[in-house]
Amino acid sequence: MRTSKQPKIVIIGGGTGLPVLLRGLKQYPIDITAIVTVADDGGSSGRLRDELDIPPPGDIRNVLAALSDVEPLIEELFQHRFQNGNGLSGHSLGNLILAAMTSITGDFVHAIREMSKVLNVRGKVLPAANRSVVLHAEMEDGTIVSGESKIPYSGKKIKKVFLTPEHIEPLPEAIEEIRSADLIVIGPGSLYTSILPNLLVPKIGEEVCKAKAKKIYICNVMTQAGETLNYTASDHVKALYNHMKCPFIDTILVNAENISDEIQKRYAKELAEPVKYDIENLKQLGLSIIRDNIISYEDNVIRHDTKKVAALLVSLLPC
Repeated sequence: MRTSKQPKIVIIGGGTGLPVLLRGLKQYPIDITAIVTVADDGGSSGRLRDELDIPPPGDIRNVLAALSDVEPLIEELFQHRFQNGNGLSGHSLGNLILAAMTSITGDFVHAIREMSKVLNVRGKVLPAANRSVVLHAEMEDGTIVSGESKIPYSGKKIKKVFLTPEHIEPLPEAIEEIRSADLIVIGPGSLYTSILPNLLVPKIGEEVCKAKAKKIYICNVMTQAGETLNYTASDHVKALYNHMKCPFIDTILVNAENISDEIQKRYAKELAEPVKYDIENLKQLGLSIIRDNIISYEDNVIRHDTKKVAALLVSLLPC
């Protein structure tokens, strides 16, 4: 049960990084709010978005599953992805349920609230906006690439990203949560396609800048081809600042653990490499730095260690 006495963490992101982090945080007696991107336009989410004119449910589904407190089989059912079937292949059951609940209730946010009850979710899950948004990237050569799923495959360097339509409203509830937070967590996740689509929603980024809460950025462990090729830790922060026009981060969490040559070689095939920790540049940005062994391996894929990172974040909360 959430109480007003519990310290409040607001986490902003999407993709695979956010659910990993939430699984660790839900073990603590804290008030969790996840603000999740609605810019996804690929896979099952993209198909449902286009066919039913609803916000993409995939990132929301993963966050609901991560924060759920149900039997493992129920979570597995919610996350089940159909491999066969005309029209069903590629869809996850959870996406279809969220789409159906949106149709029944007439509102995506209402659908999320109802599914949160069904899944006994420990926390609050809010979309960054109650409608689909389209993410665009202006490349350094001036060309524009439209669509979250297309941006990483353009083969060009990103100058900036922006959203359409022009008039996007955040949920009033999301604004309230940001204002009352004790700690605001940015990331982990794809910088341009999972994190910035939230902060670029009008008023959300501004409220994060103005919020009194301490703000921590969880830096990605590996660079990402098509988004952050050759980026250092400070390059990630500068990209956030360039978009938000305010230096809003207090602390950055970076990985200190060496990554084996074998794993690095595998990632090198995807043009990914460990993010370089450039301490002097981070200090010049005025950041407090937490550097620790914060990674785990899942099927030879690098993930943030959910228990370790959660414990670090909880240690930053006011007593």
